[in-house]
Order: sequence, then C-alpha cells, then structure tokens
Amino acid sequence: METNNPGTAIRAVMRSIEIRPGVRITSDRCLVLDEGPTVVLGDLHLGYERALESEGMYIPRINTDSIAESLNDILCRYEPERVVLLGDIKHDFKRSNYEERNEVRRIMNLLSEAAEVVVIRGNHDNYLQNIISDLGLLAVDHVDIMGYRLEHGHEDSGVRPVIIGHEHPSVRIPGAVGGGLKIQCFVHAKADGVIVLPPFSPFSSGNDLVLDEKCVMAQALKDSDYRNADFYGVTDMGLMHLGTLYGLSDVSI
Repeated sequence: METNNPGTAIRAVMRSIEIRPGVRITSDRCLVLDEGPTVVLGDLHLGYERALESEGMYIPRINTDSIAESLNDILCRYEPERVVLLGDIKHDFKRSNYEERNEVRRIMNLLSEAAEVVVIRGNHDNYLQNIISDLGLLAVDHVDIMGYRLEHGHEDSGVRPVIIGHEHPSVRIPGAVGGGLKIQCFVHAKADGVIVLPPFSPFSSGNDLVLDEKCVMAQALKDSDYRNADFYGVTDMGLMHLGTLYGLSDVSI
C-alpha cells in the first residue's frame, strides 16, 4: 500500500477497538457498550433475496442463515444482557409475505432466548410491528443507553452523542494500476459525537464515502466533520484503523 503522507499509514489489525470509554467496535460488525453488556448492530435487511427476485434477480437464499450463524457467534463471544437492533430489520418496504415474516421472527426468537431485545424502527421497517407484536416486542424510534442516543439514522433527533446505522459506510481505495479495494467501515466523528455502524447483512454493498458531502445519506453524519472522522475498516482479518478521508485520498494499493 502506498501513501504520500506517512502519517496516514494504516494501523494494525485487531478484533475490537475501544473508541470511547465503555464503547468498543468489533470485527463482528457490532458495537459493544459496557452497560449490560449491550450489543448494538444495524441493517439486517432480512428478506433481501426475495425482494430481488421480485425484480427478476436471483441469488442464493443465504442472508438469514448467515446472519443467524453470526449472531450465535456474537451471543457466545460477548454474552450480552441486551441486544439493540438499529433498524432496517426488513429489506422490503412493502407489507411482508409469509416467508419474510418467518425470517424476521426466526431472528427475533434466536436473540430473545439469550438477551433482552430492543428493536429500533428504520425507514425500511414498514409493517414490522405487525410481525413482532405477539413476540412481546415493540419497535421504537430510539433508545438511550450510557448517555448515547441510539437511532436508525434516516432521521436525526439532534441528540449527541449518537450511534446510528442507515449509512452503510464504506471507502474505496484505488489500485495503483487499476482496480482497487472496497472496505466497509465504522465511522467515528469524535468531535461531533457521531458513531456510524456498518451494515450487518452480508449482502449490503456499502455506500462509498468521499470528500464531497453529497455522498452522505445520514443527516447526523453529514452535519459532522466526517472528512476528519476516524474510519475503521471491517475485514476478514479484523478491524483496520484506516485514518481519515483526507488521509485516504492519498492512499493506493
């Protein structure tokens, strides 16, 4: 990897990094708060494959199985007292069919057997309450834990510090002779009190963030100094501290 600025060198790979006191991000695509502990994850997009099929695109139906397997690993590894889902549990905006309802209920039951589940409503979660009401769950707009507002991110409450999903943040590092590398990320705009999680769904491709603010979807991130935020890439090897967007603009592989 090449860079014109030695200060932007990418740091060592780690399983988890404490980015604020009592707040850890992990290579398992979840954030862990000390209180509980509480595991926070976003953007499951259950029913993704079926939604694509309605548009004539067919992919293997592995999203829910992959998510269930990853959640089992997380429950064993962090033994949380509470799990917060940061919205977009469903993928399809429309009323759910039988198959999507079963996928959502399967994941909710898996989590509820091990921990308290807090469901935050995302912009994709139309009709979600109809699916989870008889499981004793209520979809809410936000929850406050350890002084942090946890919300999906499609709307900004204005409360800081805030932990959101919605953005699906990623960066693209160009190749020196073409091609390049796309990496999904956690984003921590420390000065503004904004933390953004990567999507938990393995099918979510990510929204490439660049210096132009037109690329940013979540208002809380757009209003922050996100260009100087810390970006932490999620890789198969672990978390990489990538530095800032300003620094990454000089990097190639």
